[in-house]
Amino acid sequence: MTTKTVAAFSLGLLFLAAAGGGAQTVRTAKKSATTASAAAKPTIVLVHGAFADASSFQYLIPLLLNDGYNVVAVQNPLSSLGDDIATTKRLIDAQKGPVVVVGHSYGGIVISGAASGNPNVKALVYLAAFAPEANEPVGPLTDKYPTGLGKALRPDAAGFLYIACDQVHDIFAADLPVSAARVVCATQKPVHNSVFGATIDSPAWKTIPSWYLVSRQDHALNPDLERFYAKRMGATTSEINASHVAFISHPKVVARLIEQAATATAK
Repeated sequence: MTTKTVAAFSLGLLFLAAAGGGAQTVRTAKKSATTASAAAKPTIVLVHGAFADASSFQYLIPLLLNDGYNVVAVQNPLSSLGDDIATTKRLIDAQKGPVVVVGHSYGGIVISGAASGNPNVKALVYLAAFAPEANEPVGPLTDKYPTGLGKALRPDAAGFLYIACDQVHDIFAADLPVSAARVVCATQKPVHNSVFGATIDSPAWKTIPSWYLVSRQDHALNPDLERFYAKRMGATTSEINASHVAFISHPKVVARLIEQAATATAK
């Protein structure tokens, strides 16, 4: 260290001492302001769908965090609808203050059950998601609005379903690079086949303001079925030219939609 550097370093120490820790006070104030801003906004609870886990939101979460939102993402077992609703409900109920709950695909069924009756949930956001009525299995509607997903599913010995790897890109993630779709295939989390015949009693969207993002290029859930769900719910609806995983291919658009729901329901 040169004499000039030592002198400058010493002057810096003298300045901090003379200021009585003023720099630390500024940092603390900024941190407090940031914390207060986050506390004033609802917590965003993200609920993944079938064949995925919470890491699928890796591109969406930083955008919401950077905009001052607290974010948590559930890790559902996908072993049964009841298990997934219970797991998601625990996470929602653990949050302090207002909450916005976001569900993708099968996660739409889960949030419809898990958010019901919770006064802290101010908005629901459905991303190319199922939104069933009370006691309504999703199977008959997917038969009425078919896609190629059914033929692409492969069961294992325990009744858990996978998407055939050679079908993942075209059906699930057509607007992602093929290399990314290969990762989706390699890391997919299977869902038990019973979830598509299970039902819920009191859909949360009956009483909670809802937003819906329709994916026009979706080959896993028919876009016309998505529009049917959105219209029946009376949801604030947007459409995007995207595959089933718009939150991966267009995370900024999805973040804006979630923040619109959060802002519109703020009190």
